[in-house]
Amino acid sequence: MTGSTAHTDAPFGPVTPQTMREVLGQFATGVVVITAIGPDGPVGFTCQSFSSLSLEPPLVSFSPSRTSSTWPKIRDIGTFVVNVLAEDHEHHSNGFARSGVDKFAGVDWSPSRSGAPVLPGVSAWIDCTLWEEYDGGDHTIVAARVNDLGADAERLPLLFHRGRYGRTSPPTQESA
Repeated sequence: MTGSTAHTDAPFGPVTPQTMREVLGQFATGVVVITAIGPDGPVGFTCQSFSSLSLEPPLVSFSPSRTSSTWPKIRDIGTFVVNVLAEDHEHHSNGFARSGVDKFAGVDWSPSRSGAPVLPGVSAWIDCTLWEEYDGGDHTIVAARVNDLGADAERLPLLFHRGRYGRTSPPTQESA
């Protein structure tokens, strides 16, 4: 492999947070907003480390930062929705990533079966119950049981790649 700016002459050089961001930023991810309904109203946060974990039992996984002030609230509630953002949802990604503000101000939503907020126009939504948490260094690894889910095949997902938002192209007749 050539052209890597992260290469070092030592066989095992230091792995810095900057190098991790640079190298792992080559992997495109989707962007989700995790939402729940608590005693004081809806809460949520943006997360890009989301994946399917198991088909039997049906599990998904995501990893909130240990510095998140919202994840502990959602953990205590125990039920939540993973909203897979659509390509025109940069505003939701940015808005739910902010701290110390009412993230739901001016945001419409509808309740899932568990009551957690489903954002309008998402590519998909997954209604979950907390299954287990694991140590993930400066993040927590969350495994969640899927209770209900749905998708809109017409809505393309919002992607994050190399520190920027990106979009997919709709399938062409040739690729279908």
